[in-house]
Amino acid sequence: MRVPLRLASRARGGGGGGGGGGGGGKGRPPARLTAVGTGLLALVGTLVAAGADRLVFGGLGVLFGLGYVAVCFQLAVRVRLADLPAAPISGPIAFAVALLVLGPVSAPGVTGQVVGLASGLALRAGWLFTGTGLAAVIVAARFLAQRRIRRARRAS
Repeated sequence: MRVPLRLASRARGGGGGGGGGGGGGKGRPPARLTAVGTGLLALVGTLVAAGADRLVFGGLGVLFGLGYVAVCFQLAVRVRLADLPAAPISGPIAFAVALLVLGPVSAPGVTGQVVGLASGLALRAGWLFTGTGLAAVIVAARFLAQRRIRRARRAS
């Protein structure tokens, strides 16, 4: 039932050539991220959020956490079905990289970096688990919905 509706909206939106902007993507499916694209978006988005938080507030706090949760949401919603596991995996990696690059360092050297990373992960575990959990729940829901659609098409 859903496929004819989608085809009909494509047929209406595809021809005629009317209008140059605004609703040009109505009939097309949304662009999806590959696994590599998901990792890059996670890294860039999380680093931007961390950099903005550090620039505005002088450290990594609420802005960084909210930015991370928003990035995780976007990853889970935009990743291709074939690359669904990439969304909940790439988010925490980007979180750790952002802490390594922009987080506080307790002492110079490798030991200071490790201690800074460990304490940063411990202090921001709530944001880390919230974003990662959100991505995992969305990915699981998308996987189950796709599985249900495939079963319904086989039964038809």
